[in-house]
Amino acid sequence: MGNADNGPDSRRAIGSWLSGPHSAAKDMGVDFGYRGKRLGLPEEGPGSIAPPGRRIGALAIDWALCMLIAYGLLAQGDRQALGNWALVLFFVVSVLTVGTVGSTPGKRIFGLRVIAEDGGRLGAVRVLVRCVLLCIAIPPLIWDRDHRGLHDKAARAVQVRI
Repeated sequence: MGNADNGPDSRRAIGSWLSGPHSAAKDMGVDFGYRGKRLGLPEEGPGSIAPPGRRIGALAIDWALCMLIAYGLLAQGDRQALGNWALVLFFVVSVLTVGTVGSTPGKRIFGLRVIAEDGGRLGAVRVLVRCVLLCIAIPPLIWDRDHRGLHDKAARAVQVRI
């Protein structure tokens, strides 16, 4: 029949496997802190890391605005052209607004801003890198433990509450 060890150690090993490495590390005493602690940001309030729900909402508003403009002005009737023009508009709006005021219209509505890791403004090259990676769509879906996407990490940027 085999050796079926059902002792406490085997249950703990199975439990850590099921709950994931984060829970196992916490059980061993690792202190992860709050999101943004490693960056020197506050835990709550202005200047703290933007929550994922707000960031997704801001992205949805920005995309909807770009689709509306593309449909109304540029690509009436051609669905493929509509998506392409919306992506071009999204890129241009993101570069211009994040590069100048630090937030897109959607981010402004949700009370968010993009800043450099050191707290200053992003330079032009970092804004371009961030926006290109954002338009590729895969980098924003891969987050670190501070909930920063790869596009923000590559540009050394942080999305914070205002």
